Amino acid sequence: MSRPPSPYLSEALRGRRIKGGAIVVSNHTSLYDFALYMFTFPLNNLRPLAGEVLYNKNKIFSWFLSALGAIKVERPDYDFSFMSRAKKYIEKGQKILIFPEGRLPKEGEGFLEFKPSFVYMALEAKAPIIPVYTNGSYKKKERARVMVGKPLYLHELYDNSKSEKENIDLLSNYVRDYIARLGMKLDEKREEEK
Repeated sequence: MSRPPSPYLSEALRGRRIKGGAIVVSNHTSLYDFALYMFTFPLNNLRPLAGEVLYNKNKIFSWFLSALGAIKVERPDYDFSFMSRAKKYIEKGQKILIFPEGRLPKEGEGFLEFKPSFVYMALEAKAPIIPVYTNGSYKKKERARVMVGKPLYLHELYDNSKSEKENIDLLSNYVRDYIARLGMKLDEKREEEK
């Protein structure tokens, strides 16, 4: 007997090919997450948003980010020009990869609050959010697992009876909670496999 489709898992993305411009939004566990999503979504030309601190690591890493087509985010300067650059790529049918926690969680911190820039971009470009969760297992005897959710269209969830700030906060938390539920589904799936 086949199981009914999950309301959280994307049947449309089973082949992991994203059509048109989109924003891939995920929790952040490690610097390896960038590479993981390049393999998870092959041939999608993901352009990650990358904080200035990554460009300052060393010249080779900075070159690597540029080769990936990463979009540099100058966080200390509160420079939001990255959002308009990202929107232009989305409108050209490209995909943006965002880790809205803004940094890697410290040990024991768990899931961090999401910075709302991805919500503004999704609303401006009317682009779908592709929610993704990774368990971040990059140890020798384990492999990282990923769960991809159904595309979310935030402009369809926008409530005109609320203020812009209320909408941005609600939509940011909605996506964060959705990704957390993907994590719970991934845990359930792993338990079933044991």
